[in-house]
Amino acid sequence: MLSALGIGSVDELFRDVPKKARIGRLGVGPSHEEPEVVGEVDRLLGRNRPYSQFANFLGGRLACRYAPAAVDAIVSRSEFYTAYTPYQPEASQGMLRALFEFQSLWVELSGMDLANASLYDGATAAGEALLLCRRVHEGRRFLVPASLPWEEKSVLANYASGPGLALTEIPYDPGTGRLDLGFVRQEVGRGDVFGLLADIPNGFGHLDEGIADLKGILGTVPLVVAADPLALTVLEPPGNFGADVVVGEGQGFGIAPSFGGPLVGLFACRKEHARAAPGRIVGASVDLDGAPAYALTLQTREQHIRRSRATSNICTNQSLMALAFVVYATVVGPRGLANLQAALSEKARTLASALGSIDGIHAPRFDAPYLGDFTIELRRGSAGEFLEKLRRKKILGGHPLADPRPGAPTEPARILVAATESVGEKEIAKYVRAARSILPGLREAA
Repeated sequence: MLSALGIGSVDELFRDVPKKARIGRLGVGPSHEEPEVVGEVDRLLGRNRPYSQFANFLGGRLACRYAPAAVDAIVSRSEFYTAYTPYQPEASQGMLRALFEFQSLWVELSGMDLANASLYDGATAAGEALLLCRRVHEGRRFLVPASLPWEEKSVLANYASGPGLALTEIPYDPGTGRLDLGFVRQEVGRGDVFGLLADIPNGFGHLDEGIADLKGILGTVPLVVAADPLALTVLEPPGNFGADVVVGEGQGFGIAPSFGGPLVGLFACRKEHARAAPGRIVGASVDLDGAPAYALTLQTREQHIRRSRATSNICTNQSLMALAFVVYATVVGPRGLANLQAALSEKARTLASALGSIDGIHAPRFDAPYLGDFTIELRRGSAGEFLEKLRRKKILGGHPLADPRPGAPTEPARILVAATESVGEKEIAKYVRAARSILPGLREAA
């Protein structure tokens, strides 16, 4: 192959990829028989440590949640696999119905009029919501919480950069973590704001009761709410308090974290914004015999249909992950989902109380309601050092909140901690013992 291409080595083949971005050779030598290669790869893979081997308190948008065996059994069936995203002729009635049920579930949870058949992940769904807001409202500035995870702000900034739009961060109350509604009112009054995003729970894991007042401040400016679907099983749908678009990350419904993907983005909006929305929408109808029938009703983003007028350059949806989402929700059931959120909330309060009893940890950091995730703050040391020492004791202590990129402002040592399904009294006690032994050895905070 190299000879046919007129190049001398594999390294030369990938010369356009910067060296610092390459992982180097895997250590498998040339000219081995297949069983030898498989054995060596198995040895390398054996160095991985699944999160199930740790006491797991990882918080954040990716959930380490148990998926019933039925989920994998159903989504692994050959009928649901396809070489690429299903288009009109190739999409079976079964897959179209599954996607319709997926849309219906997100409509019910979000309180919106319609949902699309999924997007890549929650962050890109928020980016697509930003673009929708700009299509339906004039302006150059999009308001986002300063507490929004830095990864999601980075994705939004990328979406905004092409059309020359800008993000303006909304400060939060240092005691409660809630959005500064006075700042929002001031910025909307200045003009040039075409949308605002708020999240439930927020980046600190807490619930901001002021979000319900945002639409009254925004007026005609669109409101986007990024919501956790499990939280919406016990909270009021965002559509009830004026949201124009509701997005979310659906990974926690039947999909393993898997090193950060694949994921599934949730997107719903009001009916009047249907043709400004990205992705495809499956609709229900009847055939000539009066039997139920499903079809791709709208494909407003598709380049092969709208070309330069496409609403998005997103070129596929996450059909298989959307199927896992709806299968998980169906197997667990509405009461089971609400009970799960209630159980996680109870565990979270037990965990917060235990960590808050440790000298050197402020837990929870903010005086606001929370469900399964909450923020702690270390009074000494760095979050990275603390979490690394916990990891050596086989504890995943949480997710550091500070932006690690060069040039990012220095922030307090804050960690987002979650009560997962695998957490019990034994694991909480282990975390507390480890934290008490680690904290005295951390350097004093600057």
